[in-house]
Amino acid sequence: MKYGEWLMTRSIQDLHANSLLFWPNELSQREQNSSIIPKLIETQESFIALLSFSDASPVAWHGALESCGNMPGNLFLKHLMVLSDVGGEKLQRFKQNLSTLFPNYNMEYVWRGNTYTYEFFGSNRIANWTNTGLYVDGVGLNAPREMTRDMFDVAMLLIHGASTVNNALPDYIYEKCIIGSLIGNVPEINKFVKERYIHVSRITGGATANALGQLCQAYVKERLSARLPEWDFSRHTIPGISQNDNRTDTSFDIVSLSPAGHYCAIEVSFQVTTNSTIERKAGQAGARRDALNSAGHNIAYVIDGAGNFQRSSALTTICQNSDFTVSFKDEEIDSLANFLRSLG
Repeated sequence: MKYGEWLMTRSIQDLHANSLLFWPNELSQREQNSSIIPKLIETQESFIALLSFSDASPVAWHGALESCGNMPGNLFLKHLMVLSDVGGEKLQRFKQNLSTLFPNYNMEYVWRGNTYTYEFFGSNRIANWTNTGLYVDGVGLNAPREMTRDMFDVAMLLIHGASTVNNALPDYIYEKCIIGSLIGNVPEINKFVKERYIHVSRITGGATANALGQLCQAYVKERLSARLPEWDFSRHTIPGISQNDNRTDTSFDIVSLSPAGHYCAIEVSFQVTTNSTIERKAGQAGARRDALNSAGHNIAYVIDGAGNFQRSSALTTICQNSDFTVSFKDEEIDSLANFLRSLG
């Protein structure tokens, strides 16, 4: 839809022709990444149990892992990476200097008073340790994998790195790769893991709660904020717009406030598979537009996804009761930004 045509009700045929229909790559990757932390928290008890009783040797954890039916190798490694706070970027840089840091690829470390030697034996010693190559990114963790040699190398570094006799490693290895010293100490492992995941949950909670809806809204808000940097997109309510006989402020997915003080509510939905969300938004559309327009405000919709277009009646209702309707395409978001500017 071209800027200037916004007063015309948009047809669902035109909206469909200018829609993505399936997740854009960036949004898909965000969704996959946001699902990692809940998966780790769900399996933290199994992780704790595995390390609590793997104290026969410094590598006994591997035998326990192989006999554990609910802890794939890549998930176990992701636990180690999160708990040690050593992610893919640090691992890539570390791997590039591995032969310098560990001559002959040998890591000497102390465990329970004895010195051991571990030889890094990854399938390709010059390859980087990437999240993708280790199968610990969002896509990789959706497919359980047994521990590869490269995964084993990284696991040994993260478990025993702090107790190496080498004094030339980065500080974060000595400070954070301490899990090996806790193996077999049930109270200490339990305390360490749970405290760490309480911290991780707090900093990721906003991204993981109500994941898909939140991610879609953030996606739209980021793009509008980049195009309209002087505007306020932090609100979810508009003064004077309420429901339940004025007892409850009406909540919107996004609210834009222009520098001149004009409000526009923005509702967002991207559904690849059909569900009832679009029906709920359609049921609210008429009353919301009437309330907003009568108060001098506007409402816009950002609608996309093959599933939403299966609900043609609901989508038609939304288009008929929207001041401006666009899809998730970048050029469509540009049109929405232009529409908002036109409101003053």
